[in-house]
Amino acid sequence: MEAPQIGEDTKVTLDLKTIGIIVGFVISLSTMWFTLQADIALAMEKPEPNISRTEYDLKDELIRQTIMDTQEDVDKILEDLGKIDERLYDIQKNR
Repeated sequence: MEAPQIGEDTKVTLDLKTIGIIVGFVISLSTMWFTLQADIALAMEKPEPNISRTEYDLKDELIRQTIMDTQEDVDKILEDLGKIDERLYDIQKNR
């Protein structure tokens, strides 16, 4: 069985609903494209936001506090690991 050949004599039938959906999709896509281009152009014109000293200090403090909390967690994990290691040694020694 041969595959159908598409050419000038090929008839494609589309109902009005399908044509409407295709037109709506194209209009929607082009609207999104132009809106996106306008937003990009507007964003390129705006000045860079200034970061205030207070905002910088607060972010720096938050980062430092997060690092300290992480260090405390690591210390606790190491302490727990030491206890687990001691218990494992005791279990193996008692065998």
